[in-house]
Amino acid sequence: MVLALICLLLSLLTPRFLTSENLINVVRQSSLNAIVAAGMTLVILTGGIDLSVGSLLAVSSVFSAGTLAAGSSPLMAILAGIGMGLLFGVANGLIITVGDVAPFIVTLGTLTIARGIALVYTNGAPIMAMDNNFRFLGRGEFGPLPVPIVILFLVYAAVYFVLNRTTFGSYIFAIGGNQEAARLSGVRVRLIKAATYAISGLLAGLTGVILTGRLGSAQPNLGSGDELDAIAAVVLGGTSLAGGRGGIIGTLVGALIIGILANGLNLLNVNAYYQPVAKGIVILIAILVDRRVRASSAA
Repeated sequence: MVLALICLLLSLLTPRFLTSENLINVVRQSSLNAIVAAGMTLVILTGGIDLSVGSLLAVSSVFSAGTLAAGSSPLMAILAGIGMGLLFGVANGLIITVGDVAPFIVTLGTLTIARGIALVYTNGAPIMAMDNNFRFLGRGEFGPLPVPIVILFLVYAAVYFVLNRTTFGSYIFAIGGNQEAARLSGVRVRLIKAATYAISGLLAGLTGVILTGRLGSAQPNLGSGDELDAIAAVVLGGTSLAGGRGGIIGTLVGALIIGILANGLNLLNVNAYYQPVAKGIVILIAILVDRRVRASSAA
């Protein structure tokens, strides 16, 4: 309903909003945040949080571009970027579960580490990635649809299947609902939670590679603040920050709301400096609504 109301309002305010070109552009722009948010959804459903995804996007981006610049094939460059995100995701999961450290602290630390590695690796300068085969991932098209949108659909179809049709997905909800009860029921809590952080890192790495292909270059400051957008998309989609309640379709709607909001502000020539303010207000409202809903459910 919120998404429909925003679309209706923007269609009345600017005739350019409902053009097919603009709508495809909105989905393409939203796809990057939505892919990161898909991994974030799994993490939050277990009652965790991943603040590192923006920096993982950056370090994956620069490593994929660096691998390509070193003379490797586009496929190796893509795998290098995704692998870097996966490596950090696995590290996050192991430190949180085996080390028994709060997810907020661990991912805040890896946020800084990954960003620092990206800066050291590039010496603060962009790395060009102009190979056409590599850039297909970010700029290519399958028929009328840009490749990032196709990847978005594939990612969400896979995550939806995992959450709703597999034992692994059931365990994710169980851990978020009551971790101790899940453990006593025989669920391997540490393994499941670690796996969600690994998937989150992998999808952040994939997003970094897609963005590098789209831009034709990698910069160490990419993804700054993207963790905020990903969390906002998850919460706007109805997933509880306490874990155990929510779903991946809602996250997609949340990502589209954020993307359409940004697009509408641009079409209306609203100063870009106001956009973070609008996002922040939306996040606060979503959190307040989430708390109210949980309080009502408990009562």
